Amino acid sequence: MAPKAKAKAVKASGSKRKVEERDTDSEEETQRVEQSQASGSSKSLKRAKTEYFQNGQPKNKVLPDKIDFPKRVDPALKERYPHQYWSISEKKTYSGTAILSKVEPISVDYKLPGHPDPSSCKGRIITLEFEKSYLIGTYVVNAGQELKTLSAKEEWNKHFDAYIRDLDEKKPVIWVGDLNVASTAIDLANAKKAWNKQPGYTESETTAFKKILSSPDDPDANKFTDVWRDLHPDLQHYTYWGYRFNCREKCIGWRLDMFVLSERIIDKVKMCEIRDEIYGASDHCPVVMDIETSVLN
Repeated sequence: MAPKAKAKAVKASGSKRKVEERDTDSEEETQRVEQSQASGSSKSLKRAKTEYFQNGQPKNKVLPDKIDFPKRVDPALKERYPHQYWSISEKKTYSGTAILSKVEPISVDYKLPGHPDPSSCKGRIITLEFEKSYLIGTYVVNAGQELKTLSAKEEWNKHFDAYIRDLDEKKPVIWVGDLNVASTAIDLANAKKAWNKQPGYTESETTAFKKILSSPDDPDANKFTDVWRDLHPDLQHYTYWGYRFNCREKCIGWRLDMFVLSERIIDKVKMCEIRDEIYGASDHCPVVMDIETSVLN
């Protein structure tokens, strides 16, 4: 059972290993990656420009949400992020993912290999290949109200598991975005009530996520690490709050937005924090990670 939600989130003071937070990625030895959401409405985009896009100006910014705005984005962003990659669903404001980068990748891919319905993946995944790593930005399928699209989520999970492992055999992977899963009871406020009833916290979804972190079928398979949870094993912080019922003010939320890294590069991480003090263009807040520059150049 999840611990009772507190009126205010506890500050992330305890961690498994000591890290030093930096305000920007200006120091040469580290660079910042940020995940933040901006829904597709014009009003949200205006807030996004002032609240999210200018937050720290990281080297790579991943935007997973119901976005449809590559033509309307602030031209100034092109100067800050000359390398921009957009994947937008054919259904307007249904799903979209973008990665804005100051570093030019070797290659870009918008597909989830092996998935029987490629059109359903459009707007949900972008992979950038760099010299020493892959950066995957995702807006993972939601299991839907009354779990009506859980089967679609399971199809996605099956093929994504195979995909991330295939990439990891070549280079370390940084996976970031709205993963639409709360993997443990302390990753949401009302765990007992939600279990196997609400999307994001079912046995199927949590098992699939844990299988990516550590495959029970192959003990020798490479492992992945949920970075924020690794640094803060006992804290109950959230990245998403529903708009109804003043959920954010009551601290009734979910931790759905994450950085997941190949375990062999976890020692390259200098900081990972949930920026729940930032209000902006979405019902999610940003998550930021500082990592050694050599990993993403």
